[in-house]
Formats: sequence, structure tokens, C-alpha cells
Amino acid sequence: MAIDLRTVSITPLRQTFGHLARRMGADKPASRYIEATMDLQPVENYHYRPTWEPQRDIFDETRTAITMKDWYALKDPRQYYYGAWTLARGKMQEIAEGDFDLVDDLGLAAAYPVAGKDQALKVFLPLRHVAWASNLNKAYVSSYGYGIAISQAACYASMDQLGVAQYVTRLGMAFDDLEAVATAKTAWLEGAEWQELRRYVEDLMVEKDWFEVLVAQDFALEGLLYPLIFERYNDKLNAAYGPVFSMLTRFQREWFGETTKWMDSILKVAAADNPANKAKLAEWIKHWRERAIVALRPVASLAFGADADSVMEEIVQNLNARAAKAGITL
Repeated sequence: MAIDLRTVSITPLRQTFGHLARRMGADKPASRYIEATMDLQPVENYHYRPTWEPQRDIFDETRTAITMKDWYALKDPRQYYYGAWTLARGKMQEIAEGDFDLVDDLGLAAAYPVAGKDQALKVFLPLRHVAWASNLNKAYVSSYGYGIAISQAACYASMDQLGVAQYVTRLGMAFDDLEAVATAKTAWLEGAEWQELRRYVEDLMVEKDWFEVLVAQDFALEGLLYPLIFERYNDKLNAAYGPVFSMLTRFQREWFGETTKWMDSILKVAAADNPANKAKLAEWIKHWRERAIVALRPVASLAFGADADSVMEEIVQNLNARAAKAGITL
């Protein structure tokens, strides 16, 4: 019996979903990110208003002082939808796990100078509480943010911070020093050098404007904290004791470099939408930047001693430059 195999070309009747065709202006193929993002948030036919805030809808534009002609303009330049994000983080996690395994297999933690270990753990370990607070604050942004474009990206960033908290904890455990983890918790709760930073992140837990929380947490605080500790302090430890801590904090540095692109894009688009947004963002950044400087100065002194002021000045100037590049004059 002969079998005749033929190739049949089937032309689809349409290239994309109707709501995307209406937005994009024609029946054009859309990326997976666009399909998983645009116009997916419910905007009508709600069953009820929140019992804890009955004056608002469940998804309500008035939960922030920022206004947008189109909330879906706040797209993620990384094009992260759930599948793309999990693949990217899976690769980063695989690299991080390899770094931890290498440090363990070669005994690098055990061979690390005691003086360097004590200095590093005093600075690094309390930051797991900062990361946990960041997880909560970003989760708030994701819960109350308007438009899937920004709320899904905030959700991913929230889970990233949970990962950061876990990796910081593992950093302490890599040195076989569970006592240091407990000491870091006591320092976070009682140490004078950590109380302004603790107050900063806890104040954000009761801030109502979700966009302000995003600016204060992601731009003002983490825009100073990550360069200060995970870049500059890592460089200091490398020069004095070797690169072990840099290996165990690679995830944090890579995450910050990637997430900075998203945060800067959000600020740029929101500021360009209307003058009121631009003024409000400048007001928030100035306010929370000054609070972040006050909160981080004792930590910088703990890490850099007499050089703390010069290091802080440098990273503040870099943060100001980021704001200016986004079109926001401080």
C-alpha cells in the first residue's frame, strides 16, 4: 500500500486576539509577552466593592496620585511574562547554586579569614530582613497596582526579593555560622545602626499609595543599597580577603542590574505622560532619597568606616543621574 504524504499550509483566519488587534490597530501577530499582559485586568462588572474600602473598586486608578492615559504603557522592557521570568530566574538560580557548591567543595568559606568573615556577616546578614520587607512592599504594589503591565512585574520582583532573603541567609549558613544568623536578627531589632533602615521599610508597609511605595522601595532605597553593599562593599572585601563573598552574592548583583532597567523605564514613561506625574515623582524621589540616605549612613559607616561619606556621595550622585535620565529633575 502506498502512502502519499503531503505538506498542507493552513492560513489562520486571524493572527491574534480581538482585543489585541483593536489595540495594535490591525490583525498582527503579537509576542507572548503582549498576549499575557495587555488589557487583561477586569475593568467592569465587578461583583462587589472591597468591604475594607467600599469607596473604591477592587481595581481602582485612584489608589495612587499618578495618572496615566494608558496604564499599559508601563510595559516591562525585559518582556517578562510568567514563563519568561521563570526561565530567566531558573538560569540565575542554577548559577547561584553552582557558586555555593563550589565554595563548599573547595572549603573556601572555612579558609576565609576570620576578621573578614566577621566584618562581612555583620553587614550582609541583617539585609535578609530588608529583602523580606521588600518582598512585602512589592507584593502590596502587585495587589493594588493598576494594569497587568506593572502589577505582574511587581509580583515577580516581590518573589525575587524572597529569593534574595533566602540567599543572604544561606550566605551565613555557608560559613557554618547559624549563631551569626540569630545575632543578625538581634542587630536588626535592637542595633542602633539598623533602626533607621528598619523604620524606613516598616513605614512603607503602611503607605497607601502603591506607586509611592514602588518609588520609595525600588528606586530610592534599593537604588542606593545595592550599589553600596553588593557592589562597593563587595569590592572592598575582594581587595582585602578574596572573592568568596562576591561569589555568594552574584544573584543580588545580577538581579539589581536587570531590575534597574525596568524601574527606570517605568519612571521615564510615567513622567513623560503628564507634567503632574513628573512633579509628583520628583517630590517622592527627593523625599524618600533623603530618608534612604539617613537610613543607610550608619550601615555605610559599619561597612566603610571613615570612607563612608565619600562612598555615599558617589552612589547618591549615580541615583540622581538615573532620575535625570528618566526625565526627572531633582
